[in-house]
Amino acid sequence: MARWWMGIDWAEGLHDVAVVDEDGQVVARARIRETPEGVKELLALLSGLSTSKRHSRRQVPIAIETSRILLVHALRQAGLQVVAINPMVVARYRGRVSPARRRKSDRGDAELLANIIRVDAHLHRPLPRPGLQAQVVTELSRAQRHAVREQHRQLGRLRSLVRLYYPAALSAFDGRSGLLRPEARALLAAAPTPRAGARLRHRQIADLLVAAGRTRLIDEQAARIGERLRTPQLRRAPEIEAAMGEAMLATLALTTQACAQVEQLTAQMTSAFEAHPHAPLYRSMPGVGPVIGARLLGEIGDDLDRFASARSLRAYAGAAPLTWASGSTRTVRARRFALNGLLRESGHHWAFASLTRSVGARAYYDRRREAGDGFAAALRRLAGRLLTCLYGCLRTGVCYREEIAFPSIAAA
Repeated sequence: MARWWMGIDWAEGLHDVAVVDEDGQVVARARIRETPEGVKELLALLSGLSTSKRHSRRQVPIAIETSRILLVHALRQAGLQVVAINPMVVARYRGRVSPARRRKSDRGDAELLANIIRVDAHLHRPLPRPGLQAQVVTELSRAQRHAVREQHRQLGRLRSLVRLYYPAALSAFDGRSGLLRPEARALLAAAPTPRAGARLRHRQIADLLVAAGRTRLIDEQAARIGERLRTPQLRRAPEIEAAMGEAMLATLALTTQACAQVEQLTAQMTSAFEAHPHAPLYRSMPGVGPVIGARLLGEIGDDLDRFASARSLRAYAGAAPLTWASGSTRTVRARRFALNGLLRESGHHWAFASLTRSVGARAYYDRRREAGDGFAAALRRLAGRLLTCLYGCLRTGVCYREEIAFPSIAAA
């Protein structure tokens, strides 16, 4: 049982450290830097709390408001128990300790963090301990997701700019993501203005399509694009078109770079995911490909003791309802605020993808829609059902089986 508790108020420069005893009294303070020497000083402080041979620094829980900094990584490598507490939760504790005077200081916050886990340790769980390969998947999947969002942002800028002066290019490549296609970007680079696009000959367009990687229906597609580019459109002055063409080329370069980053990160993420021992279990689930599988593994991790039950996993993913009861009022809310937003997003995409890969998932979704659920609500319930199946697969090491996941559908 712990006899001391440590709190760390982190900052970019110096970290304030406080250690409290069973009575909440501060027995040690320090200010350390995020360096190897600072970590050694912190470990020495923990080891020096007692001269007893039974004492171990691993018995001292450590509370901090983040889990991402290098100091946390170093402490966990040393085998210490680290608890990450949301800063908003800490702010509410600050008012609880001193309701009349909610002052803030780095030294005071370090002491407050130590007292939080001293008093309410049962409410705050230590950080999970995923394996090294799972951590690699986590970092790559989050980077890939960020790259995809940046790609969409640049695509939106490109499309908005092209629409202002070059509508023929948009009509040549239909769809909101049409400009993401390599042949669309190649054509815009070769003909950045309506005047240049209208002058392209059939052979030139066909060569651009081939160079961009198209292998089928070259002549038909080149003829269709040439016809669209030569269709009369509203035009701006040639000088304005030339200026907007230069602006478009700059945005196009950023879009092309974003596309290359997405491709590179997707390949690296897929490779890391496939090398993980849990990959076959994830891939056995309906609708789970390398991208969705990597994102799920990246957010769930491979620490099987992290979630005590399937409901805990569903709640973490925002797929479990939240009950609010006060007096005679009882409300069941679908939306949770304490959740992993990235996992919730992945669960939504996973549930949607499973509709065409699983008869049971499709039947479950249709049944929820007939019961009055909307599109998002039905997918959320389906995601919860699939997460329950995934939890069972991970705990038992057995791949997904449709007749077990949806027995009533399989029996019919």
